[in-house]
Amino acid sequence: MADPVIDIEGLRFAWKSGPQVLDMDTFRVDAGERVFLRGPSGSGKSTLLGLIAGVLQPQAGRICVLGEDMNVLKAGRRDRLRADRMGVIFQMFNLVPYLSVTGNVLLPLRFSPARRMAAGNDPQAEARRLLARLGLEDKELLERRVSDLSVGQQQRVAAARALIGSPSLVIADEPTSALDADARDRFITLLSEEVERSGATLLFVSHDASLAGLFTRAADLTAINRAGAPA
Repeated sequence: MADPVIDIEGLRFAWKSGPQVLDMDTFRVDAGERVFLRGPSGSGKSTLLGLIAGVLQPQAGRICVLGEDMNVLKAGRRDRLRADRMGVIFQMFNLVPYLSVTGNVLLPLRFSPARRMAAGNDPQAEARRLLARLGLEDKELLERRVSDLSVGQQQRVAAARALIGSPSLVIADEPTSALDADARDRFITLLSEEVERSGATLLFVSHDASLAGLFTRAADLTAINRAGAPA
């Protein structure tokens, strides 16, 4: 059996003075898997991804990511792990509006020498390759400020940024919400191919159950999260 990239046991999380959002006995993602995690709005999907990425910490339970126990890592070490070994496609993209398309894609390399080295001798060329794979190859467009792009184009820029430098784990939070069905399926196929090319693991979260067949395994958050289960 492959080593787990994500290994969660006894996870409990609630926002301050609020109800419990996550109550999970176990959740595991093995190296090389491309996992689809489905959950409706409000089911705790983004919270779970924040915990896996080390942005949040649980009140109880164990979260091991890429062999590191996130509960015991100090904030700086969690930030370094995220910068070096995780690529995150945020639901709201978190692009830098005044930077160009290529500037946004190259941004992770500024913060991670490991990813800068993995991007090769010509990071600009690698950024252009990833963008072209995702359907953004117009040279004039690549120099535009990212704020001038459509929402669907911004989603693809966010994906290229997550993929550059071959991170070990790619986390995607509702990354296809602004794409039509054909563009959505092409996007997921290309994302999966790039993840497989680099040997990374993919955790893809969405409310859209129709996407499950595009991944190696599917899981339902409402089935494993007692906090979101019906009474």
